[in-house]
Amino acid sequence: MSGTRGRAGRVPALLCGVLLTAGGLAGCGSEGGPGAAGTSAQPSDPSAGTVTTAEDGVQEVTIESPDDYVFVPDTFTVAPGRVRLTVTSTAEQMTHNFRFRPDAGPEPIAEEIPLLAPGESRTIEFEVTVPGEHPFDCTFHVQLGQSGVMTVSG
Repeated sequence: MSGTRGRAGRVPALLCGVLLTAGGLAGCGSEGGPGAAGTSAQPSDPSAGTVTTAEDGVQEVTIESPDDYVFVPDTFTVAPGRVRLTVTSTAEQMTHNFRFRPDAGPEPIAEEIPLLAPGESRTIEFEVTVPGEHPFDCTFHVQLGQSGVMTVSG
């Protein structure tokens, strides 16, 4: 009987150890807020963060989400109008998401990417009309600093 209890007791302890290790590794990500995180990471695509205008007149920008709890770049600027934002996961292990912070910008942006697996790209399209800063996050890793800001010029 003690062998059975001992084994049963090890399973929660093992699970706890795995979770603590994962949490400890998560803490090895970037430190600081939006400005600190993205400045050290380099995009795998040199055009990441560059805003271009498509043939249909929509502004297009791509940002990356690697394994180290940052967006690359973590800031970009668009003009008022339609925006097509692509988030590409350059992560090999981490799952991310993308959401503009509700009630934090000068106008609401409801479009989001609820789940972005390693290697995936997803695109959202929305319109912005009011100049100002729109903070965004990976809600899975916001506590680790995976945040950024889209600025609408005025």
